[in-house]
Amino acid sequence: MSLQLAHKAHSNPQSKFPVVILTYNLMGDANIGSIFRLADAFNIEKIVFCGTPFNPENNRLKRTARSTLKNVAFEFQENAREVVEKFKKLKYAVFALEITSDSQILGSINFEDESKIVLIIGNERNGIDDSLLEIADKKVHIEMFGKNSSMNVAQATGIALYEITKTLPRFQKK
Repeated sequence: MSLQLAHKAHSNPQSKFPVVILTYNLMGDANIGSIFRLADAFNIEKIVFCGTPFNPENNRLKRTARSTLKNVAFEFQENAREVVEKFKKLKYAVFALEITSDSQILGSINFEDESKIVLIIGNERNGIDDSLLEIADKKVHIEMFGKNSSMNVAQATGIALYEITKTLPRFQKK
């Protein structure tokens, strides 16, 4: 019979995946809280919130994020394009998670050659601004098989983080 493990019973690695989530005008408190949980679960570098500010004291956000607000590095920057350009100068590969005419299926990309990654995720209704899509190194999308062409931003981010981290060398050593 297997037993469910308590939080303290699983490994707690100190090194982080070299991944930054950059949000563009993310507004839903539950989605923001979920992004914090995902950032903690995948032990990524940090989250950069751009555009619309959020309130980290919001009860819905705090309930969804649980204690991860304390564990995950995050910052707010107003101008997303300037932030992306700074990361590009620091040799980050920039991937925009958006279905476009030239986006590639996320699961078909091997990220092992990327030493540092920025994943841009967009607004719940309007996605990622065209000015960010044009400076991203690649546009990627999640292959979907139903009739709908989109999914919740937090769910999509979780899938993307899994697809990215599973091909990074540290993941393969586990």
